[in-house]
Amino acid sequence: MSAGETIVDEASKPSGAKRAAVRVSPALATGLTALVLLLLWLAASSLQWVSPVFLPHPTKVLAAVSRLLTQGYVDGTLWEHAAASLSRVFTALAFSVLVAVPVGLAIATSPLGRGVLDPLIEFIRPLPPLAYLPLIIIWFGIGEPSKVLVIALAMVAPIAISTAAGVRTASQNQVNAARSFGASRLDVLLHVQLPSAIPAILTGIRIALGAGWSTLVAAELVAASRGLGFMIQSAAQFLVTDIVIVGIFVISALAFAFEALLRVVERRFVRWSGRY
Repeated sequence: MSAGETIVDEASKPSGAKRAAVRVSPALATGLTALVLLLLWLAASSLQWVSPVFLPHPTKVLAAVSRLLTQGYVDGTLWEHAAASLSRVFTALAFSVLVAVPVGLAIATSPLGRGVLDPLIEFIRPLPPLAYLPLIIIWFGIGEPSKVLVIALAMVAPIAISTAAGVRTASQNQVNAARSFGASRLDVLLHVQLPSAIPAILTGIRIALGAGWSTLVAAELVAASRGLGFMIQSAAQFLVTDIVIVGIFVISALAFAFEALLRVVERRFVRWSGRY
């Protein structure tokens, strides 16, 4: 290569300042995205690109929040509707964990358990809640247990599958080391395989909570008198769009808050997993 070509090549290369990648923090990117969406919402409602019946102005939505907190809607304040929904979701989550973790352990450690339980989990997993909701009503009526059960069924499969996958992450060397010290199969399960599965179980719970919140609205169609899903459905029937938007934002905010809490728990208690 000639000296002239070398000079051209060096000149064509970007400078150190140009080579340095522009780094934007995730928090800043999130804030900018939210700002852009808010500005689009303001423009669409102010310039009436969309009818106010279908997209009310943000100030009207804020007024609806104040009204929900003080006066309420359909015989309940926003706090009461949120409390009813939280109670259903976390009762269902507790039931799901109690059932799904042992099921996942059985699938991962026992050929018989895998043969019996794995097809049941795979049968439930792809079913949308509205598909089995009528059957739940027929079997269990329209009371509170049927609402909790519908949400729980949506949560069981992710937790069971994550538990089974997590148990399999325990290395054979760890299992052999425990057995060399005289550990029984139960000891290996409780002290080696189950601790190895904890990060996967927490991930399964995070996925299950997402499924539970998405099932909440369907569950609260069943003769409910309180709940965010019930509030949204009631407002939608009368085209009270500002209430619908508030309900959607509250569900999203609650789901985001508990997702963030679970991430903190993971960082705090399972640092040994190597993810953090």
